[in-house]
Amino acid sequence: MSLIPTLAETISRARADLRMGLPVVIGNHIVAAVESLSPTRLSDMRALGQPVLALTARRAETLKARVYDDGLARVIVPDDGDLAWLRALADPAGDLMTPMKGPLKTLRDGEVQDHKAALALAKSAQLLPAMLMIASPPLPGLTTLAAGPMLAQLASEAAVAPVAAARLPLLSAERSRLHIFRPDDGGTEHYAIEIGDPPRDQPVLTRLHSACFTGDVLGSLKCDCGPQLQSALTAMGQQGAGVLLYLNQEGRGIGLANKMRAYDLQNQGFDTVEANHRLGFEDDERDFRIGAALLRRLGFDAVRLMTNNPRKVAMLEGQGIKVSERVPLITPRNRFNTDYLDTKALKSGHLL
Repeated sequence: MSLIPTLAETISRARADLRMGLPVVIGNHIVAAVESLSPTRLSDMRALGQPVLALTARRAETLKARVYDDGLARVIVPDDGDLAWLRALADPAGDLMTPMKGPLKTLRDGEVQDHKAALALAKSAQLLPAMLMIASPPLPGLTTLAAGPMLAQLASEAAVAPVAAARLPLLSAERSRLHIFRPDDGGTEHYAIEIGDPPRDQPVLTRLHSACFTGDVLGSLKCDCGPQLQSALTAMGQQGAGVLLYLNQEGRGIGLANKMRAYDLQNQGFDTVEANHRLGFEDDERDFRIGAALLRRLGFDAVRLMTNNPRKVAMLEGQGIKVSERVPLITPRNRFNTDYLDTKALKSGHLL
């Protein structure tokens, strides 16, 4: 029946629940995000059984917790493990002040698919990947998901559909058009800025640009995002044609709040990659398949790609978009972003 939520819609509902602090059901477990959990709900969950804290292997390694499972650790929550203790394990902000949080005991046997699904759901909700889990029968009223189908859905490519488009004169190009696309999984909308009237029968000058509120809007000096955005638009305006895809994947896909947590860790002396790992994320959590989908929707199958990231070239070609040329996009350095750019080159493979 069409009035019943689809799997993608149910996952979207579960994301919203977790962000509000409401537990959900995944497989045989009641699951809550530590970041948004309240003391009252923690107490009520404890009444259901023995809680376990699911952490990614990245975060577990920082905490010196043994990782017996593929990509995650299941930390046994002690009787005196209160919300402050849980949040200290979830959030690395205080790691240097209180480095010893253990010894932490982790499980090494049993099924972990529910735990993998819980962490994947947390990441998709842009929450810290630290999930309190209790084996329990489903509770009426909670959003309920099966782990296997949910993992498959989260790994699949979301379909995007055009919502609206209108002419929008820009400083860099007066003849421009802004397209809005909406994914069918309840995720954030993405944008395409079409400069001039680029022909569809030859490679178009293209930039895949991930949203950066701090750089694009505030003019942050900690990254090169704002200058790259303006340089790309200027180049397209000068050539009279181009497409800039503005993908809402802030902070390499971890969201603005987690990006600010990463910035705080960088202020403590960690580089960009190390900060992401301490938070429990991978180096880069973005899904560049969205860019290929938008290009196809706009009628382009070949590009001259403005990027310093070879991964973007490989991704587009893997998705059937021909990259006829990689166009470097080098912007001036400053004393605030030099370490950041060096890390991009050394650890992320950017050609700078």
